[in-house]
Amino acid sequence: MDVARKLSAQERKQIRELARTGATHREILAAVSRSAGIIAKLVQEERGGGRAVHLVDWEPGPGHLTLPEREEIALALERDESFTAIAGGLSRAISTVSREVGANGGRGCYRASKAHRRAWAQGRRPKTPKLVGCEDLQVTVSAWLEELWSPSQIARRLPVEFPDDPMMRVSHETIYQSLFVQGRGALRRELTRCLRSGRVHRQHRGRTEKRGRIPDMVNISERPGEVADRAVPGHWEGDLIVGKNGKSAVATLVERTTRYVMLARLDDQTALTVRDAITAQITRLPDHLRRSLTWDQGREMAQHIAFSVDTGVEVYFCDPHSPWQRGSNENTNGLLRQWMPKGTDLSEHTQDDLDCIAWQLNNRPRQTLDWMKPSERLAELLACTG
Repeated sequence: MDVARKLSAQERKQIRELARTGATHREILAAVSRSAGIIAKLVQEERGGGRAVHLVDWEPGPGHLTLPEREEIALALERDESFTAIAGGLSRAISTVSREVGANGGRGCYRASKAHRRAWAQGRRPKTPKLVGCEDLQVTVSAWLEELWSPSQIARRLPVEFPDDPMMRVSHETIYQSLFVQGRGALRRELTRCLRSGRVHRQHRGRTEKRGRIPDMVNISERPGEVADRAVPGHWEGDLIVGKNGKSAVATLVERTTRYVMLARLDDQTALTVRDAITAQITRLPDHLRRSLTWDQGREMAQHIAFSVDTGVEVYFCDPHSPWQRGSNENTNGLLRQWMPKGTDLSEHTQDDLDCIAWQLNNRPRQTLDWMKPSERLAELLACTG
């Protein structure tokens, strides 16, 4: 049992401060009415000795709690102050204080010195990657990756398969780092081909938006509420599928309620060509089936105002790097890769070819439509409106 626990937080703080100033054991004994053994233990920890952490020499990184702050937390807990009051006194976030206390024994068992030693130990580098230290875990993760499971699926399934083995736990982020980060490669590099992205290098999510802003864009947040619930037909999502070296493309349009698909061949990717091509497709529809179009912020839609004048269709733009805001279109583009694989020249497809591909997709039963075909759902809507 740690005898230092018999001390109050105020006494521990006083002993540590005296030790920092170089006071002798006798001087500390005179100032604090405690046994020599208790004081000697704390002084040893503070000044360094044996296996104890050299707390006086270690400074946490910017933004991390310091030892004096941890001592203030301990004192405040003894006064039964709330986390809000403690955080206000330290000018820290409430969550910082609550996590600190929760991770170090809770309100009744929190000790500043032990919490500081724990922070020091957790911050030591380099650390042995989890997948390196547990061969069974490494084998299981590798096998599931080869079965084309995602890192998230693996991380969530491990506790189900191994409920009583705490070593068989790993986060999805650790799996990604083991695949992508040099020096943490517990998993074979070639397993990256099993990831759905197929990337061998990680793509930075914090990249800045390099495309120029399209004039007079209307953000998706201003789109009518009826679009979101898919109850009213005539709202479309659109995008381009790009071919080899970005030199060829096909415009794709998907109706949100029926999942009906239309494709348009493009001679190039200029705004004028894209406008003319999708206008030709949209104007084939009756007025009640052309209400809005949601697109990403690609420059190919720079002539969206002229398109709206020609068709009566309002255009709304997604937030940057937010493909889920056009979920139906993204899903359809993935299905279209069966006929138009990545890295192929899409200019080889004539408009007749694209109409044939669209026909095949529109005549497939879809689970999301209760196994009806998109063409059948569209026919229903046309029949209801005469």
